[in-house]
Amino acid sequence: MPYLLDTCAILFVAGNTSDLSGATLDLIDSASAGEVFVSAISVAEIACLQERGRITLSNHWRTWFDELLRKTAWTCLPITAQVMAEAYSLPPPIHRDPADLVLIATARLERLTLVTTDRKILDYPHVATVW
Repeated sequence: MPYLLDTCAILFVAGNTSDLSGATLDLIDSASAGEVFVSAISVAEIACLQERGRITLSNHWRTWFDELLRKTAWTCLPITAQVMAEAYSLPPPIHRDPADLVLIATARLERLTLVTTDRKILDYPHVATVW
């Protein structure tokens, strides 16, 4: 089963924290090459978090992210016009965080299960999720 990691899931997996369930961590660890994805929107979120001092990374966010992708072989998906059209056409009820909209839209369009601990996303009935 292919997965899309939201920004927090990326940070949890990279930091070896226990915020994700053990079962989900096992799914990610045992996923075949080409089955774990991240979104380019997470690059922006991680950059903003580091620049605002809300997270501490071992390197500059760009180096850190590039090294993470090399180490994990995760694939970074682009934000396309199709993704943006889907993001702003999602069926209600949906909250309005732009990054979350992009993540949900990407997961739906690519038929991915979204890995998240965000209760608003987990409760959204129009996307497959796991935590």
